[in-house]
Amino acid sequence: MQVFHHAGEFRSHGRKVSAAIGMFDGVHLGHQQLIRQALADAEQHEGTAVVVTFDRHPNSVVAPERVPPLIYSPRQKLRALASLNVDATLVIPFTREFSEQPADAFIGSLVRQLAPLQSLCVGRSFVFGHKRSGNVSRLQQLGRELNFVVHGIAAVSLDNEVVSSTRIRETVRAGELNCASQMLGREYALSGLVIRGDELGRKLGFPTANLDVSGSLVPPGGVYAVHAYVDGTRHRAVANIGHRPTLQDATPTLRVEAHLLNFDGDLYGKELELTFVEKLRDERKFDSLDELRAQIGRDIAEAGTKF
Repeated sequence: MQVFHHAGEFRSHGRKVSAAIGMFDGVHLGHQQLIRQALADAEQHEGTAVVVTFDRHPNSVVAPERVPPLIYSPRQKLRALASLNVDATLVIPFTREFSEQPADAFIGSLVRQLAPLQSLCVGRSFVFGHKRSGNVSRLQQLGRELNFVVHGIAAVSLDNEVVSSTRIRETVRAGELNCASQMLGREYALSGLVIRGDELGRKLGFPTANLDVSGSLVPPGGVYAVHAYVDGTRHRAVANIGHRPTLQDATPTLRVEAHLLNFDGDLYGKELELTFVEKLRDERKFDSLDELRAQIGRDIAEAGTKF
């Protein structure tokens, strides 16, 4: 899959383009249905299937007080899109200037940049343009004027409830990771770059990789048996999510730390992705670091029975 950050870089080479537009946070079952319509259109017309998405959540620009935590990091999203066999993804920088485009101007620029545009696939509740002034009805009118087909795809339901990014966030926050995985159509995973911490884990004899998960959706605090993926390799690991109450930090911050079992290597600066096997216990405060060290040892032993 090719990835473009500016529409001017895209070349259709004369093939008809079928595009799917959306934020696609999580690339869940509803998103997949929409994207598969674009793939079907491209197959029918021997064309190119393109996903059009954004480099950040639109609320980060238009409503910064209401920015939801992201289910997927940008890298995770691109991997999920590639797994659907999309030909190309256009990642539009969502800037203040971009957000102020009139609805018709946004679609007009896409039609020019993705020429020859055959179809646009969007969710039935899709809105676009400055102050969300465009909707599917207006998009269909523009399609008739500019000669492209519009598919307004209905939402997908699971257990009689609509699959949505909002619902997935609710299930992850509640610790219902299996339910989140069902709606994602793949195992739920948390990803981040490994950053330097205070190396407390190393001092305790259990070195940990500290993940930068700023802006990301995170499961409830606690200790988990997990699989950790780095450089394409899977490792058994134990992860701690929480604020490390034993340390009595005056300004505790949420941390995600993973101890990879039987691993010795440098992970700094690398992406680490965690999938969750089972929760072992809640995070709790210990009376001393020695007690904490002993409990970590027990956690590692217990985790070994969960894989």
